[in-house]
Amino acid sequence: MRILVAYASKTGGTKGLAEMLGGDLREMGHDVDVVPAVDVRDVGFYQAVIVGGALYIFRWHRDARRFVKRFRVALRERPVWLFSSGPLDDSARTKDIPPVRFVRKAVTMVGAKGHATFGGRLTEAARGNNKALAVGDWSDPEHVREWAESIAKELAEAS
Repeated sequence: MRILVAYASKTGGTKGLAEMLGGDLREMGHDVDVVPAVDVRDVGFYQAVIVGGALYIFRWHRDARRFVKRFRVALRERPVWLFSSGPLDDSARTKDIPPVRFVRKAVTMVGAKGHATFGGRLTEAARGNNKALAVGDWSDPEHVREWAESIAKELAEAS
């Protein structure tokens, strides 16, 4: 199955998660393109789409929001999943974090099959003047793989 993983990332953390997800789905036998959401021109030749966006102050990245709005009609015609990245701790793995307001709206708008939140990443450069934030990487490859497996299973059951 041909799958698009479109992502919106400011400092590269969400891009890394999208690449992990794409790699896991490839290992499971799918043909996957991992592309910045802003660069996608058409979703028509994909059988499934996954859209990821970084979270900043409880908002999904603007490029992810625009992607969903731009392709909402086409996205309703295929299986879609959404993911968010951002918590700068292990809460994405240990708690059920509900999607932010726009993502809840997007789930309904495109009939998304699911949403996941993954831990974020913060580099010294990205921290800027906000010295109160801890630098680190809370992405969890096993969490991403488990989600990829659930998507692959659902796609196989639908085929």
